[in-house]
Amino acid sequence: MKSLKKFDPEIYKTILDEARRENDNLELIASENFANEHILEAQGSVLTNKYAEGYPGARWYNGCRNVDIVEEIAIARAKKLFGAEHVNVQPHAGTPANMVVYFAMLNIGDTVMAMDLACGGHLSHGNPHNFSGKFYKIVPYGVDRKTERLDYEEIARLAKQHKPRMIIAGASAYPRAIDFKAFRTIADSVGAYLLVDIAHIAGLVAAGVHQSPVPYAEFVTSTTHKTLRGPRGAFIMCKSEFAKKIDMEVFPGAQGGPLMHIIAAKAVCFKEAMTPEFKTYQKQILKNAKVFSDEMAKLGYRIVAGGTDTHLFLVDLTNKFMTGRDAATALDRAGITVNKNLIPYDPKSPLVASGIRIGTPAVTTRGMKEAEMVKIAHMIGEVLTDPNNERNLIAVKKEVGGLVKKFPLYKDLIRRLEKE
Repeated sequence: MKSLKKFDPEIYKTILDEARRENDNLELIASENFANEHILEAQGSVLTNKYAEGYPGARWYNGCRNVDIVEEIAIARAKKLFGAEHVNVQPHAGTPANMVVYFAMLNIGDTVMAMDLACGGHLSHGNPHNFSGKFYKIVPYGVDRKTERLDYEEIARLAKQHKPRMIIAGASAYPRAIDFKAFRTIADSVGAYLLVDIAHIAGLVAAGVHQSPVPYAEFVTSTTHKTLRGPRGAFIMCKSEFAKKIDMEVFPGAQGGPLMHIIAAKAVCFKEAMTPEFKTYQKQILKNAKVFSDEMAKLGYRIVAGGTDTHLFLVDLTNKFMTGRDAATALDRAGITVNKNLIPYDPKSPLVASGIRIGTPAVTTRGMKEAEMVKIAHMIGEVLTDPNNERNLIAVKKEVGGLVKKFPLYKDLIRRLEKE
């Protein structure tokens, strides 16, 4: 990055500062992770220069022989990794990937059932400000008020009542395992398509530590970051009978030229996910999340749905007389990064929220295990016990600094940047 430092020192400095921030803080946002340097290298390659509208062997522009190979490799690896019949690796992000499925298979105004955002769903599953909520009739399903888990009998009842054209499974803040076979049964009972969004749990699915939706759903969408630990991007899997519709809706329907440097990084990400080390990593994510949530419960915090089966859990702060926003702000000042989050049937607005969401993918990437999760839980407890105590926040931040030094991140990269 010597040329960047010389030409644009402001951007160079900000990149270096971000590398230091990621190294110096405890990253507990469930949707974030740290890509390995081989993924960063592919993402920062000359492939960014090439326009490649279309698909391998059928491009609009000439000169695509190399990027054709890259995309074919990415597709083949994703198909093998997930056992999918067809894969499109061009979507830029998760919401556009979901949009492609909507536009390919539905008419404007069709009924769609999806998880309520307040119970753990995603914006692209029907939020009124999102395209999904504006263009389609959304019937939300939630979780049981007592167990805070999906009630498949209630979902089946709603499906029979509203006869949706498509049912969406998947979430961004639901801590328990999802039964995709049960969703398939419900969808079949009303003749609906099943779309499963595994953006959060793709790494767990790839490693075989969470049920795969691929055998049950016509369509599966995912991002390539989060638990999959790749670049910021997305992909769509579907049954072969829908391949042409999906591909046509990606290009020319929703996008122009694909980002070939990102597709190269996706290919590297899929290769990494095939390794034995990746499976071990995913198992550790689950172990860490369970120990972490259990320890928070021991400290007197109510854990939504009683715990976790995945990489994340939700902490209800109602009994601590604190909002999620205030908690996240205080923790950030102490070097611990989480996000405010709604809890099921939250009386507060999403901008304030009654809870925080905690995830373990990023700290597990650093090599931290169960013992560190216990320590971090106690650090969080120290901050939230007295969130306005500046001396206390400084003390916890010092603890954080001592812990992250034992598990350095991008150590060589930061050293190289500082020397240049």
